[in-house]
Amino acid sequence: MNTAFIETDSFVRTLVASGRSPEIPEEMDLYGWLVGSWDLEVVGYDDDDNVLHSTGEAHVGWVLEGRAVQDVFINPRRSDRGPGSPGFANWYGTTLRIYDPSIQAWRVNWFNPHDGFRAELIGRRRGNNIVQEGKFPDGTNIRWTFSDITNNSHYWRGERLEPDGTWYLQVEFRGTRKVGESFQD
Repeated sequence: MNTAFIETDSFVRTLVASGRSPEIPEEMDLYGWLVGSWDLEVVGYDDDDNVLHSTGEAHVGWVLEGRAVQDVFINPRRSDRGPGSPGFANWYGTTLRIYDPSIQAWRVNWFNPHDGFRAELIGRRRGNNIVQEGKFPDGTNIRWTFSDITNNSHYWRGERLEPDGTWYLQVEFRGTRKVGESFQD
């Protein structure tokens, strides 16, 4: 009997939830539409005006008794990762989004163990978009926005506020849902 498999299976069963907790009002369910697996077309813009084009993947599910939505976000996609993967826009991390009724919004935390990068944001609906605003650990203001949201696609952009007050586009993603795949099947 493989003990590691049993422990992993137990961990997954206790982490993953079958859906949104009834404690989260339906109108505050900003992220349930993300549940499933996604192919991502990624365009990254570094500080030296280099542009990186790659293909990534994301896998998203309800977790923690349906009180949070978590993803595993990978760029470049697993099949393309290796020693030659770029340093810039090299992600194999996770976002944990937890609904906070005290602020009527979602607390969003991103962690990328590859480079130690992390970010803390607050997510709210703005019209048809979901806007997540927060800071990098160095205090730089950031804004991450989901727009053009459908059941099978979305556009996401990440921006940072420059000292002159303008927003600098750091990364763009076009997500397409993987047909027939769902994180919680």
